[in-house]
Amino acid sequence: MFRVVVVLLVIGLMVYSLADLAGSEEEDRGGLPTWLWLIIIVFLPVFGPITWIVTKRTRRRGSGGLTGRPGRGPRRPSGPVAPDDDPDFLWRIEQEKRREERRRKKSDGEGPDSPPADDA
Repeated sequence: MFRVVVVLLVIGLMVYSLADLAGSEEEDRGGLPTWLWLIIIVFLPVFGPITWIVTKRTRRRGSGGLTGRPGRGPRRPSGPVAPDDDPDFLWRIEQEKRREERRRKKSDGEGPDSPPADDA
């Protein structure tokens, strides 16, 4: 009974690793081609799948600010997500507003030397 459980665990680990390999990206493979990973996983029943899982996990963690994909969605940078969360974008918007306001005042004749307009 114990042998059957061990064999099923090894086969399950291989199937999981092969399915994960099939859906992986080139950067997850650690520089090795897919066919070589396939050979490693199939011909080294325990060592191959564990090596694949460890290699892929360490590549994800060390990928320079990119988060892991728990559900296979696209990777996103760890920086601001929306423009209104980006301080540089907000600063540029504020500067553009100020420039536009200065241009509008200049074209209306309301300079710093001109008298205030009478609203009557």
